[in-house]
Amino acid sequence: MSKKKKDFPNNFEAYRAAPHQFFESIDFEEFMDWKMMGWEIPSSVAAIVREQDLNTGEVKEYIYNTLSGANKRCKRIMKESKSEFLICTHDDIAHMFPTTKLKEGDSIYDHPDIGQYDGRFSDDGYDGSEY
Repeated sequence: MSKKKKDFPNNFEAYRAAPHQFFESIDFEEFMDWKMMGWEIPSSVAAIVREQDLNTGEVKEYIYNTLSGANKRCKRIMKESKSEFLICTHDDIAHMFPTTKLKEGDSIYDHPDIGQYDGRFSDDGYDGSEY
């Protein structure tokens, strides 16, 4: 019989028992700027690439101390055209996915070139320039 793993210790009860005055309210815009635009990576890391295989769902993460290494990895992923990936640098985060995997009606993948694959990748936050 296998034992269930213990949960990580946390302070949930202490937070739950604390009065609401202990927590400062912030509006949604400020929260999004803080959590979504406030990423930090160590100075020794130039880029982080997280790749997800679209067929198996397997996720792999690669950490690079030079941008040239990260660029090589991104080019390989784009050439294989079977995975989506996120690349994070000190300045930007980009989500890239092959245009062959666009799904009609899926708001993340809404794109004017559905069905017209020309070997390029799409970026959900980019202006559409070629890579």
